[in-house]
Amino acid sequence: MSLQAITYLFVGLSFALYIGIAIWARAGSTKEFYAAGGNVHPVLNGMATGADWMSAASFISMAGLIAAMGYGGALFLMGWTGGYVLLAMLLAPYLRKFGKFTVPQFFGTRYYSKGASTVGVFCLLAASLTYIIGQMTGVGVAFSRFLGVSNSTGIYLGMAIVFCYAVFGGMKGITYTQCAQYCVLILAYTVPAVFISLHLTGNPIPQLGLGSDMIGTSVSLLDKLDLISQDLGFAQYTTSYRLSMLNTFVYTVSLMIGTAGLPHVIMRFFTVPTVKDARSSAGWALVFIAILYTTAPAVAAMAKMNLITTIHPTVMSNGDILAPDAQIKYSERPDWMKRWEVTGLLKFEDKNGDGRIQYYNGKSKDPKFAAAGWKGNELSVNRDIMVLANPEIALLPNWVIALVAAGGLAAALSTAAGLLLAISSAISHDLLKEKFMPNLTETQELNAGKLSMAGAIVVAGYLGLNPPGFAAGTVAIAFGLAASSIFPALMMGIFSKTMNKQGAIAGMLAGIGVTMFYVFAHKGIFFLKGTAFVDAIGGPNFFFGIEPNAFGAIGAIVNFAVAFAVKNVTEPVPAHIAKMVEDVRIPKGSSAVDGAH
Repeated sequence: MSLQAITYLFVGLSFALYIGIAIWARAGSTKEFYAAGGNVHPVLNGMATGADWMSAASFISMAGLIAAMGYGGALFLMGWTGGYVLLAMLLAPYLRKFGKFTVPQFFGTRYYSKGASTVGVFCLLAASLTYIIGQMTGVGVAFSRFLGVSNSTGIYLGMAIVFCYAVFGGMKGITYTQCAQYCVLILAYTVPAVFISLHLTGNPIPQLGLGSDMIGTSVSLLDKLDLISQDLGFAQYTTSYRLSMLNTFVYTVSLMIGTAGLPHVIMRFFTVPTVKDARSSAGWALVFIAILYTTAPAVAAMAKMNLITTIHPTVMSNGDILAPDAQIKYSERPDWMKRWEVTGLLKFEDKNGDGRIQYYNGKSKDPKFAAAGWKGNELSVNRDIMVLANPEIALLPNWVIALVAAGGLAAALSTAAGLLLAISSAISHDLLKEKFMPNLTETQELNAGKLSMAGAIVVAGYLGLNPPGFAAGTVAIAFGLAASSIFPALMMGIFSKTMNKQGAIAGMLAGIGVTMFYVFAHKGIFFLKGTAFVDAIGGPNFFFGIEPNAFGAIGAIVNFAVAFAVKNVTEPVPAHIAKMVEDVRIPKGSSAVDGAH
């Protein structure tokens, strides 16, 4: 059976499974639509949380970023996993005990203000819609390569699939669908990693293979990659930072607190029966997440090694990479390169006209490259394809390649569904029901939720067709928006009895405002091409060299500072609110609020 046929089979069967589960577990009430009825087993919820949280950025883009950035790419590992620990320890149990199943509901009650709830909806929509762009970008990448369609058609297909199981299933259908998607994506990620680790190092455990000696040598994989990278003009793989140490640190913090403020992940902790189950669910989610995140560095290093050795075969035998015949001829390029060239995500330009592929750091000032007749890097490789192309580069069996295709789509679609539900609940419940149309019946609210989700799918598809960057970079912006607005308000709402509504509202607006200003200056107003204005205000990364993807941590500092400043000059929190905050933090009496939605 051909690769194309096997891919259609694997992807088709996985889609049929997702839609079948959604039909079986479709939501029949608002509680099932928003919180899956509140009776999901902690282990299953942990698995669903893992799938919800490990998006296209985690599956498709993260290893590609680490492969390109080297050690600096570890900020994604530390930021995203560290942020989940923050969420599990500092927020999830208390929010579950509070008993509200959306972030804006929490804001409205804790800050005794519909205005706070409305601002929370705005912040949630800004972060969630930006996050969805990354998922749709990943869907387009996977579909365009493996199903032989254009990037645009791939996004339209992804929209249709999400519509089928998210709109009808709600949180109940999404939860059980995400359990299936986790199984698909984790197999798709680890199986190729085991094969490639065996091939390169003889060690079947990728995490250990990363530090093992390469077969037939006494040199470790990472040491060899360091040498090869430097020979090709790149920075040393194991020591490079992302722009600077300050930017790397701020970027990591932004991802951490952004993760802890993600509304679609927070909602998952309202699908279990009790606060105890919420804690257990968080622990299981960390286990399921760790399987992929500890594998990612190995996948990244091995992908880069395979790519370089494909283009420069002599590096494995310590040959001269600058020799005229040391690079492969473009006419003899492997089939995987031909397949990816069709998508436009891999491009070749013969700058010196020798018919061979020179892949190196074209910005390097080392005179040896010019002396060899090299006139610039000739191979452009989109970072989002590294994980998807890795099995093909390593010449693995067709069924493994097809499995990776199904896994990449599962990762993107699972997170997209969770985000769409967060958007839907914010619009139908927090805006319509709570603010504008309080007399909505349960059936009307359920229908409004489905309609708003359908509308959000259309908007997400449009944004996916016009993304501001690669998948993980776009997702990082979304984390920054959550970090600068939602996370500080949640922390102050739980751990500060004195924070009042005026402070919280001012802090959220200031935090997200300064972050959006910095992001829009670099990426364009609402990501529209041609509207960037960064040159008018100091040039790229003008604030201490910090890039826009990392600016959420600065926005969070602004949020905290403005909130406490405003709080100190406005009326204090009502006594009953302060008492409520104190009761939520005390680990007793949780049964009194369990299930009180």
